[in-house]
Amino acid sequence: MTRSNARELAVHLVFQQGFQDKTAAELLDEALKRPVFETLGGEEPLYAEFPNVDQRGYIETLVKGVEDRREELDGYISRYAIGWNFNRLPRLVVSILRVCMYEILYMADVPNAAAINEAVELTKRYEEPELSAFVNGILGSFVRSEPVPRPTTATDGLFDPEPEPVAQVESEE
Repeated sequence: MTRSNARELAVHLVFQQGFQDKTAAELLDEALKRPVFETLGGEEPLYAEFPNVDQRGYIETLVKGVEDRREELDGYISRYAIGWNFNRLPRLVVSILRVCMYEILYMADVPNAAAINEAVELTKRYEEPELSAFVNGILGSFVRSEPVPRPTTATDGLFDPEPEPVAQVESEE
């Protein structure tokens, strides 16, 4: 299982939690079991491979982290979804944005550009095409405007960050 697949599973679980009266821990305990993957794997390729220990840890970190920081993440989504009422946003888009923003803010090992690219690709896979540009715009504005605890990397052209100043080094002659 790739990290992209683990992230997608986390998005599914964050989305699912919005429809159930369960904690992230309860939901993870039910969902991350081999029999669940064996049952769903024949119908859904995402569930064809059971996540290893590291991948389960990554999924758990995302799902529990989103649950713990939901109010903060939703505040960012509301702030950057200009012209949109938060309650009118598609629930899956909100789940994708929550996971991505959590990665950007709290997971230093995930480059911002990678998190944004994955969010855009997930949106393309599950929603109307125009929503992927909307998600990209929200996340690009978020990264450019909010103080994130690490440098922004954006070499893949997903958004247009402000260039970092280049230090001038004087040579001794």
